[in-house]
Amino acid sequence: MAGKAVFRPMVTIAVLIALTCTCVVRADDDARPDTGGKMFAIAIHGGAGTLSRKDMKSSQEAEYLAGLEAALAAGHAVLARGGASLDATIAAVRVLEDNPLFNAGRGAVLNRDGVAELDASLMDGRTMSAGAVTGLQHVKNPIELARLVMEHSPHVMLVGAGAEEFAKTQGVDLVPNEYFRTPARQRQLERSLRGALARENELEAFGTVGAVALDLHGDLAAATSTGGMTGKRWGRIGDSPIIGAGTYANNASCAVSATGHGEYFIRAAVAHDICAQVEYLELPLAQAVANVLGKMKDLGGNGGVIAIDARGEIVLDFNSEGMFRGMRTSDGKEEVAIYR
Repeated sequence: MAGKAVFRPMVTIAVLIALTCTCVVRADDDARPDTGGKMFAIAIHGGAGTLSRKDMKSSQEAEYLAGLEAALAAGHAVLARGGASLDATIAAVRVLEDNPLFNAGRGAVLNRDGVAELDASLMDGRTMSAGAVTGLQHVKNPIELARLVMEHSPHVMLVGAGAEEFAKTQGVDLVPNEYFRTPARQRQLERSLRGALARENELEAFGTVGAVALDLHGDLAAATSTGGMTGKRWGRIGDSPIIGAGTYANNASCAVSATGHGEYFIRAAVAHDICAQVEYLELPLAQAVANVLGKMKDLGGNGGVIAIDARGEIVLDFNSEGMFRGMRTSDGKEEVAIYR
């Protein structure tokens, strides 16, 4: 397990607690410049189940960390100018969708037929409105279409050709499927078809991106986007586009975005269960996350979550070897990391 870093109000040093992989961050109440005493914060992830440390080149690690920092900067900029948490999560996720290093948008893994199939979802904690899309093959930024589903349709989830037909009615630009395909993902698929792919070390089962945020209005939001699993078949759908499994937000509790082996996150209703334990059992966010990830682990699933509550406490927790992750708060606390 990894170290836990806890930042409490009126405390300016980190308290490191050994033997846990949970990172908990709370912004200081007295260190929020130009926010009128209010706070905002954002956290992101870029997938769990990373390459082992010994296999990760320093140059490769630097590229991933730079990608995380760019996404954090985009989301933080929205919050710093008083923007909504939903806008901030979309801004951060879009940066990750556009980065070919991550398994979402450009750089998504390929299915058994060599086609990228994309999923995304988001949820507004203030209104509890949600939107989701799955099985996309031509939408450049799936997270933006998920928002259009939420705001301009009577539905929550649209699938495949129907979702892309809806995209056309909304004026969304479509791209050839080849746009998403990178040489690295093509090689990865070929190794998978030969049975030569080390699942976890290749991010085959665990690559997803997501963001959670709290804005100056006290509103929470969560967003998640993914290409799914390398070599997937039969229209397989994971947890990322499923509200309550991979994504959930409610101002009464918290906002959660998950990454990992989706079948287990679906069965454990991970995102909703975390928020329910915070709201109904009144558990601290870190304890609720630990409880639910423990249950999911007992089922046999690996992965992690990022979560934030209405007080601005951020939890970045995972039970795999690593998770691409980062956080930034209005009082200047910031980190990006991959390993424990």
